Amino acid sequence: MQDKLQQLTDKLYNEGLAKGKEEAERLLSNAKSEAEKIIANAKEESEKMIAQAEKECANLKSKAEGDIKTASFQALSQIKQDIEEAIKAKTVTAPVSEALSSNEFLQSLIKSVVEAFKPSSQATSLEVILPEQKRKEMEAFFSNAAGKALSEGVNISFSKDVANGFKVSQKGSGYFIDFTDNSFEKIISQYIRPKTRKLLFGE
Repeated sequence: MQDKLQQLTDKLYNEGLAKGKEEAERLLSNAKSEAEKIIANAKEESEKMIAQAEKECANLKSKAEGDIKTASFQALSQIKQDIEEAIKAKTVTAPVSEALSSNEFLQSLIKSVVEAFKPSSQATSLEVILPEQKRKEMEAFFSNAAGKALSEGVNISFSKDVANGFKVSQKGSGYFIDFTDNSFEKIISQYIRPKTRKLLFGE
């Protein structure tokens, strides 16, 4: 009786152990399969993230290189322009302004222009607009004998809009020929700028 009970106990134990082992192996196999799926998915997702990061990095690099190139070009252009302006100010602006600020030079220039443009008919006359700040000196100039002879048929006026130099027009024509510092600067700069650019930058 004792032997049968022992046999039954051993049988139940062995069967339970076998089933437990089988279930453990099944669970282990499922866990392993699930782990493999998780690893595969994680690897796939990781590869996607790396590819996306590489793409974004390439785009950022390309954009940064483009921005740097544009900024460099703009900075270089600005530096060239600043150099040209500095040279122009030294070689054109200052001398022109200084020359047209000289009463003697201005009077001589007015005399030459008026004599060249002075109408032969008394029916027409010239209009000359001078700087308001030069009123005292120019009125004195036109009041002397030479100035009076020059101013016959010429209407003299003064304007705050004219800083240096003067403007001249045939009265009633509606347009003026500009002999101001700005006009001279533009004319001279048109000739100087290309040569300056070629000399400095080889362009």
